[in-house]
Parts: sequence; C-alpha cells; structure tokens
Amino acid sequence: MHKNTLIYRVFDLYYDGFRNMRLGRTLWLIILVKLFVIFVVLKLFFFPDFLKQHAEKGKEANYVASQILNP
Repeated sequence: MHKNTLIYRVFDLYYDGFRNMRLGRTLWLIILVKLFVIFVVLKLFFFPDFLKQHAEKGKEANYVASQILNP
C-alpha cells in the first residue's frame, strides 16, 4: 500500500495513537466492562423473555399481532 493514500494515513494515525496510549487503554477497559454489564448482566436479571412466558412455542407472531390489534 502506498504511504501517501488517505486510507493508509488514517490507519497510521489510529494505529500510532492506540500503540502509544497508556491512560487510554484503561479508559477503553472501563468502557468495555460497562458495555458488558449493560448488555449481559442487565439483560439476564432485569429483562426476562416476555414472549416465552406469555406465548406458546411457535405462535409468538400470533400473540404479538393479537396484542397490537386488540390491546
């Protein structure tokens, strides 16, 4: 790849920036842990599978349609 292309320069900017950061690695680790907590832990404990509890297996679409049309 030629070193004068825009794609190479953008890649080199980010690569060099991530390679030399110290505090940034810690911040990225905190961000990843927070995302894990939001999407995995909260999903497991606070958002149960509503359709699994209220609709028969294979008839989830009919249940949703009946709830939308006849609230």
